[in-house]
Amino acid sequence: MKEKFIRFMQGRYGVDQLSKFILILGLVFVVISALFNNALSLLTYILGWVMVIYCYFRIFSRNIPKRYAENQAYLAKTYKIRTFFGKQKNIWQQRKTHHIYTCPSCKQKIRIPKGKGKIEVRCPKCGTTFIKNS
Repeated sequence: MKEKFIRFMQGRYGVDQLSKFILILGLVFVVISALFNNALSLLTYILGWVMVIYCYFRIFSRNIPKRYAENQAYLAKTYKIRTFFGKQKNIWQQRKTHHIYTCPSCKQKIRIPKGKGKIEVRCPKCGTTFIKNS
């Protein structure tokens, strides 16, 4: 069965970031529509299932260049949001071992190891020195 599915998927586009986003958004619409009971919930229910069906259409599509172009356009539009959250995730992961300070003159972010006491920090970009607790 697994081998048949692998053969079936050969030459098809498969899952990408846009497909994942559309699938999750469609399922969220379906769940939200289940919580309410009015005409708007019916519309969100239908919209959610249309999004899920479109996601599977993209996954099983054989028109790879067009799906690739759609995904690249999506990635270009969401670049700033993704990089912002990626930076925040990186800062959050380093919180246990490092302090991240900003230079008062040039606003450059400087990473200082924790547990060193009161230290004089020199900005590598502009050379300004300032005192901080690590």
